[in-house]
Amino acid sequence: MKAGAPIEPDAPEAEPAPPEAPAAARLDREIRRPIPHGGPTQIPRPMAKAEIFVEGDHVVYPTHGVGKVERIATEEIAGHRLELIHITFEENRMTLRVPVAKARTAGLRKLSSRKQFDEAMAVLKGRARIKRTMWSRRAQEYDAKINSGDPMAIAEVVRDLHRNAGQPDQSFSERQIYESALDRFAAELAALDGTDKPTAIAIAKLGDFLKAA
Repeated sequence: MKAGAPIEPDAPEAEPAPPEAPAAARLDREIRRPIPHGGPTQIPRPMAKAEIFVEGDHVVYPTHGVGKVERIATEEIAGHRLELIHITFEENRMTLRVPVAKARTAGLRKLSSRKQFDEAMAVLKGRARIKRTMWSRRAQEYDAKINSGDPMAIAEVVRDLHRNAGQPDQSFSERQIYESALDRFAAELAALDGTDKPTAIAIAKLGDFLKAA
């Protein structure tokens, strides 16, 4: 997907998009895009709770992370009038348009509460849980957790792939997945704290948790 490319769904997720609504097909592919490494096509994610979004809200879209609601407006798409939430992702220079009626099934949510995120932070202190399975299978599971948008699941990936001094070096693919998970996790922490992502990664609290992992 090119930066700035909008997604404009107007067809039910479980049904094939009609020919006159290519924008709907694009969202359907976004929601169902294959997990790398040959995994299943459906990314498991919990349905978000019903929420009311307003301009200026920081929100989390499962497959793109933290964005900001730029505006909410009614537009005509492929002959249908839809109320769309315009979400900007500054880092990717992308704007995503999500129908208000589809926001919940797409997994769009507001930022976690401080209590919820502190619980996710606590996951980082736990002992890494590495399954004795092939890396390709574990990579699929890690990708699915990252794309779930759930901070608890993302924290598990950070915890499990974190390497302290003296431990075996990570492979390139492990490092990529680890950095992706840490980036997602830090982005939401930064939005909660009103700071930037590099600061969120570097702050003492996050650093202390990772050292203990």
